[in-house]
Amino acid sequence: MQATVYIVRCSDGSYYTGLTRQPIEARVWEHNNLPDVGSYTAKRRPVTLVFTETYDRLLDGIAREKQIKGWSRRKKEALIGLHYEDLPQLSRRGHLTSD
Repeated sequence: MQATVYIVRCSDGSYYTGLTRQPIEARVWEHNNLPDVGSYTAKRRPVTLVFTETYDRLLDGIAREKQIKGWSRRKKEALIGLHYEDLPQLSRRGHLTSD
């Protein structure tokens, strides 16, 4: 069963990382339209999809979502920009480390 890890940029500039098994377009539509007043994205609409990764195994997707949620903003932005080579160097506080 496939699962998609995704990141949306909210109207306030923050990022939300999630996981879905439905088509990503439908999930983004839900973030922008469903009346869920208690959710993070409902207070920060509209949201824009900025990144996706699809996994064949749900457990792999769950692990990746959890990993990304623990990252700094700067590290998430490197991922969104597909700057994979920068990921190992980015610290938890979002600064490049020197070797």
